[in-house]
Amino acid sequence: MEKKVGEITHFFAKPRAAVLKLESALKVGDKVHIHGHSTHITQEVTSLQVDRKEVDAAKPGDDVAMLVTDRVRDGDEVFLVEE
Repeated sequence: MEKKVGEITHFFAKPRAAVLKLESALKVGDKVHIHGHSTHITQEVTSLQVDRKEVDAAKPGDDVAMLVTDRVRDGDEVFLVEE
């Protein structure tokens, strides 16, 4: 089961990181699925930053940076994988 937590607004190639606008809370250790037209990535959240500061969790409305395992695109949706 998956619940949408946000949408990608920017991608940085080095380090491979994405900025997303959160609609729901997200924390380090959560499993997410990033889905878009040509994007299908499932990964664990290993690092989060808000205003360039490491955080363990972020809340709805935050713009958060997250390391990603592959290229993502603006507009890709991020879902929390609930097992």
